[in-house]
Amino acid sequence: MPEQLNTWMAWLEQHPDLFTLCASVLLVLIAVACNWLVKRILVRGLQMVASSTRLWREAQLHDSGIIKRLSNVVPALIISKGVTLIDGFPETFATVVSNVCNAFIVLTIAIAINGALDLVNLIYQRRPDAYRRPIKGYLQVVQIIISVIAAILMVAVLIDRSPLILLSGLGAMAAVLMLIFQDTILSLVASVQISSNDIVRVGDWIEMPQLNADGDVVDIALHMVKVQNWDKTITSVPTRRFITDPFKNWRGMQECGGRRIKRSLYIDQNSIAFLGSEDIERLQQLNLLNAYLADKKSELHSWNTEIGEGSQVQANTRRLTNLGTFRAYVENYLLKHPDIHQQMTQLVRQMEPTADGLPIEIYCFTTTISWARYEGIQSDIFDHMLAILPEFGLRIYQHPSGTDMRGLTRQQPDYKLP
Repeated sequence: MPEQLNTWMAWLEQHPDLFTLCASVLLVLIAVACNWLVKRILVRGLQMVASSTRLWREAQLHDSGIIKRLSNVVPALIISKGVTLIDGFPETFATVVSNVCNAFIVLTIAIAINGALDLVNLIYQRRPDAYRRPIKGYLQVVQIIISVIAAILMVAVLIDRSPLILLSGLGAMAAVLMLIFQDTILSLVASVQISSNDIVRVGDWIEMPQLNADGDVVDIALHMVKVQNWDKTITSVPTRRFITDPFKNWRGMQECGGRRIKRSLYIDQNSIAFLGSEDIERLQQLNLLNAYLADKKSELHSWNTEIGEGSQVQANTRRLTNLGTFRAYVENYLLKHPDIHQQMTQLVRQMEPTADGLPIEIYCFTTTISWARYEGIQSDIFDHMLAILPEFGLRIYQHPSGTDMRGLTRQQPDYKLP
């Protein structure tokens, strides 16, 4: 057998082109076999070992493909080194093949490192406090740096020159690079400020009308912050806009556990009047006003008694008004309401009169932050207030409609020319 092999080798040496071809085929077969062995034995072995670890279960390492991607380095390395050992190849061709394989190795390692960084972000996002300090933007900066370094090394390997030669030329390209990466630089600075100052978190409800963003933050990256609006559309907001533009973050409302009601009833000012004794007796039957009216009657009686003979002129006396009594009723109504937060601010205040009536503003907080529940509580409160107003002799102001104008027209007498 050795003699036959020597005979074949001697015969191949007499045919250099055929020898080079056979050597090339053998090199490719060796690379393929090594690739098969690495992926079938080494990679699977590592997977079996890692499958029992918590890291594998939580981060799903097998889905990231880092080990499989790194296994491609072995056949490329074999071809890169083996092609230089085959006699008969032109030196230029061998150099080109070797450089391409080396560049492929650099690219594979860079992609694997970027995949590992994605894996780090995946593991970090599983932490309970990950939404407070997202690291995705920082990892993307590292990935950009790795990609730039890999690109420089690949170009250096392909042209068979030192990377220092390429780096020395970057000084002249600094202005161009600043222009190209200005968005990345601005986004990086914005990401640092957002994270350090805790401006925005994943899950925050933000409102940015100038960009039509009104919803929950679902992702914070280096360049973009994705907001899922309430109509289920996605708005991508540049990260730097959270530093340069004003926006509203509803996190404070969500954390305090109460949502504000701030709405006004516009009272027809012509319906405001003093209460007569009969009106007071009738309103005193309301449970929410019983104690209030009793205290007020005692207070006003003492005041008016001190005036003496001046109390005979009603303009000199203090009297209850239907509007003041209504405000007291609303205050007591809110104090007894089970869905109003009693530890937060409650106001029933009279605002400056307007051409549309006298605003009576109700300012309070609900015990829930649920949107649907909040709207239901607010509607129930104002439904009741609008319905109870006639009990106080008050009217809501509204602009005359077509029906009102037709009613006035019918009441006007018909004038005929003589």
